[in-house]
Amino acid sequence: MNINWYLKHFKHLTTTELYQILQLRSEVFVVEQNCPFQDMDGKDIVSYHYMGFDTASQQIVAYTRLVPPGVSFVEASIGRVVTAASVRKHGVGRELMSSSIKLLEELFGGGDIRIGAQLYLKNFYGSFGFEQSGDIYLEDGIEHIEMVRIS
Repeated sequence: MNINWYLKHFKHLTTTELYQILQLRSEVFVVEQNCPFQDMDGKDIVSYHYMGFDTASQQIVAYTRLVPPGVSFVEASIGRVVTAASVRKHGVGRELMSSSIKLLEELFGGGDIRIGAQLYLKNFYGSFGFEQSGDIYLEDGIEHIEMVRIS
């Protein structure tokens, strides 16, 4: 499997890229997790989008949204972390998250990073230095926690 990685601000996304991003997010967050929710929340427009394209299928198979400080939280944030089922268990999620942290630091000058994480992924995010910073809460019927990575 060969993945090419791209970072673009929303205003530079092609319509095909935007379509594939929304398709992957819907495939995983709505269909796979059986969670109807309002995905388009206004944050995409001000964010950067980090995409992994499978060179064979020419489809986005990994994605994060890099959110500037002051939009989701006081701190910069990484959101909508998603990988296609076809690339899971191959280290793509780890590569995606590691690169997303580095890119976020480059884009917004370092500082703490805060995320809203699905509870079952607490250990995954913990392996990147994120620590739980709040109580469990329900978002769209799924248990979440806030986590922070102190710079």
